[in-house]
Amino acid sequence: MTRIGPTVSVRGEVTATDDISIEGRVEGPMWCEGHAVTIGEDAVVQGDIVGRDITIAGRVKGTLLATEVVDIRTTADVDGRIVSTRLILHEGSTFHGQVEPSQVDAAITVARHRRR
Repeated sequence: MTRIGPTVSVRGEVTATDDISIEGRVEGPMWCEGHAVTIGEDAVVQGDIVGRDITIAGRVKGTLLATEVVDIRTTADVDGRIVSTRLILHEGSTFHGQVEPSQVDAAITVARHRRR
């Protein structure tokens, strides 16, 4: 597993070919297709995230595109769009946005095209 620690701030695209854990700050898109993405409790991400499953405990602003599940934990604050067939929204979490459970395949195709 790749880890971006609490003292690290990244500006730009993050691409991971393994599961990734973010404890710091990321400003830009994260492309982790086929892998797990975990956003820690003190982490801040401003940008779209693509992954197999996405777990959020911190703050995220952007589109979350998961081929399996998006899990928004109690301490999470999410502002954006969720595209996934499964969503877990824990009591106490904050979510502002929209959920599109039936658009996963189309969204992945569009995301791949935009990435070129």
